[in-house]
Parts: sequence; structure tokens; C-alpha cells
Amino acid sequence: MSSSRRETKPLVSAGDLCSPALAALGLRLVAGHGGLSRPIDWPRVQKPGLAIAGFLPYVRPHRVQILGESEFEYLKSLSAAVAKKRLEAFAGLEMPCVIVTKGIEPPELLKRACERRRVPLFQTTRLTSTVIEGLTAFLEESLAPRVTVHGVLLEIGGLGTLLLGDSGVGKSECALALVQRGARLVADDLVVIQRFPNDILIGSSSGLIRHHMEVRGLGIVNVPMLFGVTAVLDRHAVEFVIHLTAWAEGREYDRLGLEEETESILGVGVPRVRMPVATGRDLALLVEIAARNQLLKKRGFHAAREMAAKVQAEIARRTLGPEPPAAAPARPAPRPPAGGSRRSRS
Repeated sequence: MSSSRRETKPLVSAGDLCSPALAALGLRLVAGHGGLSRPIDWPRVQKPGLAIAGFLPYVRPHRVQILGESEFEYLKSLSAAVAKKRLEAFAGLEMPCVIVTKGIEPPELLKRACERRRVPLFQTTRLTSTVIEGLTAFLEESLAPRVTVHGVLLEIGGLGTLLLGDSGVGKSECALALVQRGARLVADDLVVIQRFPNDILIGSSSGLIRHHMEVRGLGIVNVPMLFGVTAVLDRHAVEFVIHLTAWAEGREYDRLGLEEETESILGVGVPRVRMPVATGRDLALLVEIAARNQLLKKRGFHAAREMAAKVQAEIARRTLGPEPPAAAPARPAPRPPAGGSRRSRS
């Protein structure tokens, strides 16, 4: 990764669960108002059934804890003294907050324990599965490591293609020509890239420049107003990198395409090609062809390797000379007539 790119990891706290983005979950804070600054470091939530049963080591720090019907039914089977002891021990763990689902009224023992230890306690009428799904999606998005790169992200034939290069090399002009040819713009100038689980990179635009482009000599242009709403996307996977470089006389460039390079983004290697920019070259056409060629590679067809294999086979054939003609198969011995030889009768 370039030293100019600085990876950042957003900070999320229990108070962020009151965000409008989670309004559909209907979370209501009922205790522990003093602990809303507690950090959330992990996108996965946890159901602490073992902790309620008295086994505490597997409650992971900084993970949201969700209590549902099964946990409270188990607490009802315990004596008041044991239930109080279990809830006190649970509330004393290092966790950002607790969410009670299905409209269950949290017991006073739990409310008092959370209030005393400043553990935010939320209540919702939503099902446990709904809360887990919505909260996990929100936390994965909010906690994903991210980096901002100077470039243009486009979707070309279904492939998320990131154009990189020095300022003034022609990235925006090339992108504008590609949009006219049917590509879709995701971000221009500043591309925010996030790394999600399974090393998936997702790029998007930032702030007020979303769906706009800056073109030298023209200024700011509104892409959906010029080309229609189908010419833009809010986000897309980053699957291919094309590094545009100014043509340098005397420099060797890859002519066959056998060399495989990668661009490291947030620790993930993304396939990359370097493309020289020179007067008279149809850059938009070359970028589109490069993207289509990469799609073929993803499907298992590598044109350069196919050609190299054919050349090597031809060289081997000419070096070894023509193959000798195959020997004719030997004829089988004639079979005796049925019944074998018979003696003549007297």
C-alpha cells in the first residue's frame, strides 16, 4: 500500500445504536445512560446463554449482548438469589451494551445491575433474529476498515475497475468517455474503499461530490443529469486496478500480458495492469478492453498464456523435427475354420 494511503478504523460506541440508521429496530434505552461511550469493536453480536448459566469466559469483550426469550425463561427456573448473582456477574463483564428483544420487560434486577455498572440496556419489540441481522449489517458497515484513494471507480461490464495515476494523466476524461460507452460511475477524484469480511473491497464516493465529476476545462459535471440515473452507482466492489502512467520514451512496457501484478489495498491484493498514456491512443477503448480481458481471466481464459503455450509447442515441434510415421498395425494370424481339421473317412 502506498505510504500516502492511511487506513482508518472507525470508532463505534453504544450510543451509536440510537442512530437513525437503526430506527427500524426500535431500540429504546431503559438503563445505563452513563455508559453510552462504551466502545463496540466487533461486528458480530453474541447471545450469552452460557454466561447466564454461570460460565463467563466465553463472553467476548466489546461485543453487543442480546438476551431473548430462552435466557429469561432459564432465569425464571432459578431461585431469586441465584438469578441475582448470575445477572450481577453478567453485568460486570466488559461489554458495550445489552439488548432485550421480543418486547420482553427486563427484570428489575437486570435494570439495577446495568444502571449501577453503567452498562446501556436497550429494549425492543423486534424478534431476536431481526435484531441480529439488522445490527450485524450496521456494525459491519460502520466498523469496516477504510482508506481513501485518489482515482476513479467505474463498473465496466460488471467489473469494478479502479483507475489510478498521477494528477492530470487523464483519469476523469477517460472515465467520462467510458460512461458515454455504457460504463457506470461510482466515484471520481476521491474513492472511499472499505474492507468487509472475506476480504471483499467495496468502493463508494464521499460527501458532496457523489455522482459528480471534475473535468479540466469544463469544471464540475453532474453525471446522472447528463447521461441518466442508470449511468451511476452508489457503490461497487473493487476487483481490478488500471494504473495510468505517462508514456516514457525508451521505457520497456509489457507487450504480451504474461506478467501478473497486484495492487495492495487494505492488505488485499487486487489484479493490476499498467497502461501508458500517449497522444493518439484511444484510452477509453484500451481501458474497456483491459476490463473485458480481466473478466475472461476470471472465467479461466488467459489469452497471453494460451498464445505462449502454442508458441512453445511449435518451437518444440520444430526442434525435434517431424514425427516418424506411425507403424501399420500387424495383421492378426488367420483363424482356423470352425471345427478344426478332420480326418478323411475310409
